Formats: sequence, structure tokens, C-alpha cells
Amino acid sequence: MIVLNRQAWRRAACILWMMGLGCAAAAQAADVPGPHRLAFHVSDDKYLNSFLQEGPVAAHLVLRSGRDPRMVVAFPAGDSGVALWFDRTSVPVKWELQRRPEAKVSKDGKGRMLYGITASVAGTVPELTIRHAILSSVRVIRDYESLGTVPAGIDTPPVTTGATVEWARDRLDGAAGYRLALSVTDGRLQGDHITAGRDGRIAMTLTALSGEKPLTPLAEADVLNRQAQDDQAARDTLAFLSYREKFLAGSWRFDTYFGRDTLLSLYLLMPALKADAVEDGLDSVLARLSPKGEVAHEEDIGEQAVLDHLKTGVRSDSPVYSYQMVDEDYLLAPLAAAWLLEPHSRERAAAFLAGTVGAPGQPGVSGGEALVRNLRLVLRNASAFAQAPEVAHLIGLKPGVPVGDWRDGANGLGGGHYPYDVNAALVPAALDAVARLEASGVLARYLTPADRHLFARAAQMASVWHEKAPPLFDVVVPHARAVQAIEAYASAQGIEPKVALTALGSSDVRFHALALEPSGKPIPVMQSDEGFRLLFGHPDARSLDDIAALIRPFPAGLLTGVGMVVANPVFCAPKCQALFTPNEYQGAVIWSWQQALFAAGLARQLERPDLPAATRARLRQAQRRLWAVIDVTRSRQNAELWSWTYHGGHYRVRPFGASGADVTESDAAQLWSTVYLAIPRPRK
Repeated sequence: MIVLNRQAWRRAACILWMMGLGCAAAAQAADVPGPHRLAFHVSDDKYLNSFLQEGPVAAHLVLRSGRDPRMVVAFPAGDSGVALWFDRTSVPVKWELQRRPEAKVSKDGKGRMLYGITASVAGTVPELTIRHAILSSVRVIRDYESLGTVPAGIDTPPVTTGATVEWARDRLDGAAGYRLALSVTDGRLQGDHITAGRDGRIAMTLTALSGEKPLTPLAEADVLNRQAQDDQAARDTLAFLSYREKFLAGSWRFDTYFGRDTLLSLYLLMPALKADAVEDGLDSVLARLSPKGEVAHEEDIGEQAVLDHLKTGVRSDSPVYSYQMVDEDYLLAPLAAAWLLEPHSRERAAAFLAGTVGAPGQPGVSGGEALVRNLRLVLRNASAFAQAPEVAHLIGLKPGVPVGDWRDGANGLGGGHYPYDVNAALVPAALDAVARLEASGVLARYLTPADRHLFARAAQMASVWHEKAPPLFDVVVPHARAVQAIEAYASAQGIEPKVALTALGSSDVRFHALALEPSGKPIPVMQSDEGFRLLFGHPDARSLDDIAALIRPFPAGLLTGVGMVVANPVFCAPKCQALFTPNEYQGAVIWSWQQALFAAGLARQLERPDLPAATRARLRQAQRRLWAVIDVTRSRQNAELWSWTYHGGHYRVRPFGASGADVTESDAAQLWSTVYLAIPRPRK
């Protein structure tokens, strides 16, 4: 009842706010705090990001400076947005905000509500030429940015009135759509051309609106408990991405539900989260399961859903869920076990499992029924390898799908078919979790007689996977060849190899391949996904020694002066190395959450009482080195990823997307990058 009452008051306050009474008046009228306001600002090289939540408005303004200027406003509502590209300029543009975004609510010509922002922006540049505007789904904007393609019916002609150029249209299904307007306040507008004023500057008022239904934001106080770390930037980022209906993966490019991001973030953040926030997130995953129990990777909503349905001649905005990934299916069980068995009473677990979940427009089932559907899938998929542990029985990518785990860029697995993280860490972890849940009896009322026989085998199956799967990915590089490879790669990258070679010592190099080809041949790329085994598994001392050795200086290991790269291709062929450059999305780049995963995993392993002293010392050294580079880049740790350059014997941060050679750009706010709120820095 507390949650329902709070939501009811929030709705009442928002209605008053939309009527023009303002937050203070709304609060006074409702006799409760008004709709919270969250506003923060992140600048990174040529990207200026301004975030706002207020009343029914949630928006992220992104201004890209440089010679290819661009404006984007992304809305969590409907994963919608508006974007404006300008022609390449003769001199670089440096955008600044003269007035940060303010919430704006208005109506379209048919009296339907539109929600968005207005802001004043300026730049010192002699002229700008408008190239293209898109008003649609964020997915459509992303595709135009990377591919230059636009679906039919999306392009919107501008209308110029005096000093204002405006684009406006309904959604493709006739629902309330979008509006983008630029009013030149310093300079002159002629058609699609803007010239600077006498001061050499161009200033404009930007208005961006969307008709998509607003989400229900969760304030920081709704999400975090007293155990959360005191990091206001991370708190702000998490709050912007947290809604009663779901958690968003990241902004601006992923302003909607992603199953993997939700599950991993909840698992790592759990010690710092309030109970309702965890259960809201779990509900969002359970509600989107496929009939077979697969975890939804992503949802298409708003106009992207309309576009999907129109391909089959159907006029609908019903959400469309994708299930092409394989890793997400094995992440739900560990989270469910951690939440239902460890931190709370059996009464709360029973109530959660008995509660109804269901996607909008779909019949609801109990949380217990939905969870068992996924666990049943896990056990059936893992059975073949448990009976005959060979490569052909590992979990591979789905037919016709070139990606399957978090490395879901085009080259993320280097052409591999069996991902290391899925098979060596996530499947065993899921089986462990099923065994714990079955033994606890918490699922008893949801299991059929056939289920009980299958679930009783989970512990034995887990043992086989833990023992037999990781060795299939073993790679051993003889010392002499390792030295030669490191010297050649370092020379090609312009890196001084001495520190890396010194750290290498005289031993052969041992690590696990990124993935296996269908034949079982390893893709010999050193990788950071050992963090999953540290977090979920119980590796023996030899394995832990090899994992600790990954925190050697790059390119002998993964550690640069500005972070741990997620892939090091030093030991693979040149053709393979070209897939993992510092310009690739999952190449030799630093992902914030992967460092957090590794840090949390190291802390977990160091809690074990059974480790030899030498192994414990190696893990502590790896922990110190990892946290040293985490501290160096703390100011950007809420972002998605970054890259590096090397000059004068030192690594320097290079924002991903700042180079024209980068395949895409990085989000300024990423859900799983906020997990440091639950991962304290170890004491010295």
C-alpha cells in the first residue's frame, strides 16, 4: 500500500504541475513532496550531456562539438528522440549551454500532450548548414548515425517561420508524435543556413518534445539504501536510469529495457539497493520471458515497435521482444537465488513468487511460475554437456545470429561460436543457483513431478560444468613466442614493451580463449570475462593464479595506465588483431562495468579461507593494481567505455567516439557502470 499511495500522490502532483501550478504549488496542494527534480551535467571531450527529470519529463540532451556537430534529445518515454545533424564545418564548433534544459509540457494540434525540454545553446562558428533531422525512436536515430539509413515515412520536412525552423509529425500509427524547433537568437536563419551574428557566434533556443507516455521515475531515495557509497555522480546516473516500470540500460543510445544489463546491474548493486527496487527489476525481467523461458534481450517500443509491426502489415505499438542472445538465460537464476535465499525472510520470498507478473497486454502468471520456466530451460540446455562433456555440447550462438553475449558488437567474439563467459562461468553459476533454490524448497509449489526429477540433478550437472568446461578454452603460449608476439604488437601500437616484458618473467603465458570456433579451435584473445568466474565460481588455486596474471601491464596482460582492457589480441594472427583495436566497441578498450565485475570478483575470492598464501598474495596484488587504475579514471566511471592513446611512456584516456575511426560512441550514463555504489574500495 505504501508504494501505491506514493505513486498516487506522485500522479496527482504531476497533474497539477502540468496544469502550470509548478512543483511547489503541487506539493502544497497534495500536502506531500512534489515531483522530484533531477538535473546534472556531464562533459567529455567533444560531448556535452545534460540530464533532466522533472514531473512527467525525462530527457537527455547531447551536444556534439567538433567539425561534425550534432544535437540529440533522447527520452526514456517510448525510447524516443529527436536529432539534428549539421554539415561538416570549416572550423570546429564548441557548443555551450547558455541555459540548461528546462521541462516543457504542451499540446499538439490535436490537443494531445507532448513532453520535453527547452534549452539555449550557442557556439562560436561563422556558419552552420542543417543537413538532416530525425524525429522517431532512438533506435532509428542510432541507425542513421551509424548506417545513414532512414525507414520510409520517418523523414519530416522543415517549416521555417522567421527565425525559427521546426519539424513536427505524428507517430506512424497516428498517435501523438514529436516536435523539434530551433529559434535563432544570435545570427541569421535563411532556409537551412545559419550565419553568425556580429560577435561571431550562433545562439539558438532548442525545443524538443515527444508524445510517448511518460515513465514513473524512481528517486534516489526510492532506489538506494544506507549501504550505498557516497558518490553523487553515480547516484544521479542511477536515478536517471531507474523507473518503476524498468531500469534503462544507458543513455542516450539505450534508453529502454535490456535484460542482461538489468540482471547484472541488480546482482552487483544488490547490497546497495532497497528491496522494492530489486523486485521492480526482477519483475521487469520475469514479465518479458518468452514462452520457453528465455530472457528478453531488448524491447522495441514506441515507434520502433510500430515499424516492426508494419513489416507484417499490422498497425500496432505492442512491444516486440528479442531473444537472440544466450548469456541472459543463465543470469536470472543467480540473481533470483541471491535475492530469494540470502537477504530476506522466507515470507518475503514467498510473497514475491506468488505475485503476478506480466507484460502489458499479456496474461499474467505468478513470479514463481515464470522463474521455473527459465530454470527449466537452463537445465534442459545444460543436460547434454553434463552427460557428455565435449565441445559440441557447449552452449553456442543461436543459428544465424553472430552475437550471443555482452560482447555483442559485430567483432566481439572474433568469429567464435562458443563464448567463454557463457560456458565457463554463467551456465555453471546458473546450475549452482538452481540447486540452491531446489534444496531450499522455496520453489516446491511451482514444480511439476517431472520438474522435481530434473531439478534434483542440478548440483551434479553443475559439478561437471565447473570441472570440464573451462579447460576446453585453455591457451598456452610458450615464453619465447610470447616475448616475440609482445614485442611485435607493442611496436605496431607504439607502446614501450619493457614494463610488460619484465612483468612476464620467464614463464609460459596461460589464459582462457575468448571463444571457440565451431570446431573447438580457440580464439586466442586474452579477455576480461574471468571476472564472471571470480564473481560466481570457486576456481582452484592454479586457475586463480592464471587469472591474477591477467592484471599484468598491457600487452602482456590487460592492464593499461587508464584501465583494464576487455580484449588483448597480442597472441592471435594479424587478421584477428584487426578485430580488436582500440577503435572497436569490444576491442582493446576499457569498459567501466567490467572493471567493477573483476573488482567485485577479486573481493569475493579473497574472502575464501581455503586459498594458499601465495595465491592470496597474487590476488591482493592484482586487486591493488586494478583499483589504482580505477581511481585514475573515477571521474568517468559512470560512462559506458573509453579508449586510450600512448605518448611519452604514458597512457592517456581517449573518450570512445572522439576519433573518427571509432565504430560508435559511448553513452555518458550507463546502468551497469553505477555498480561501484555497492563495491567499496578495499582498505589498504
